[in-house]
Amino acid sequence: MSGAQGLVLVTGAGGGIGAATARKLGKERCSVAVTDLDEDAARRVAEEVVAEGREAHAWALDVTDQDSIEAVLDAAVERFGPLSGWVSNAGVSSMAPFLELSEKDWDFNLSVNAKGVFLCGQVAARRFVEQGEGGVIVNVASMAGKRGAAPFLAHYVASKFAVVGLTQAMALELAPHQIRVNSVCPGYVGTAMQERELAWEAELRGTTPEAVREEWIADTPMGRIETPEDVAGVIAFLMGPDAAFMTGEAVAVNGGAHMD
Repeated sequence: MSGAQGLVLVTGAGGGIGAATARKLGKERCSVAVTDLDEDAARRVAEEVVAEGREAHAWALDVTDQDSIEAVLDAAVERFGPLSGWVSNAGVSSMAPFLELSEKDWDFNLSVNAKGVFLCGQVAARRFVEQGEGGVIVNVASMAGKRGAAPFLAHYVASKFAVVGLTQAMALELAPHQIRVNSVCPGYVGTAMQERELAWEAELRGTTPEAVREEWIADTPMGRIETPEDVAGVIAFLMGPDAAFMTGEAVAVNGGAHMD
């Protein structure tokens, strides 16, 4: 990463992109607060980082609960020192045709994916301002935050467009405090969430998960499913000094599946 060393907190780090990011940041000599709603999953990832000779600790964190966010940040700062970076990665998805989409599914996706990024970003930014030394925030959006043509995902698309827009608004207002805010927009990433989405889309379309996966690969010019590590490397770059003049960006990391 060649940069934001010190404490970095990663949400939704019990698996997938968040876990890969925690491991990557650990290798870059950051102290990593590995957080997830599933504390056991977070603990397993933290143990992997520590096994590599790096500093990490796990906490249970609900990104929709401001008190939870503040309490975990206080504990992480007490353990590792001042906050230098924050990665808002926690996210959820579900699938339904727009005409059948329930208010419950809408609220669930918007609460975690959009409100969670808002609450976490606000808590992190307040701490950076209090510390007076700037900081870096990276929000994990999605290709669906740039391309609304994602079947059965209207609520998820809305939540991820919100993340991209919120990132720009945060970047503008926080720049005077030397706080940089960027987002990443992954494509078809091979995670447990993707496995669920493959099954859901296959059922809704009357096909097989394998057939859907092949369509996703065909939609990606680089010809493969993305890995969590593909995304983690870009997040690490955005955290570091080589990205020191980047803020407000939504960086596409999707193998060419969507180009803008």
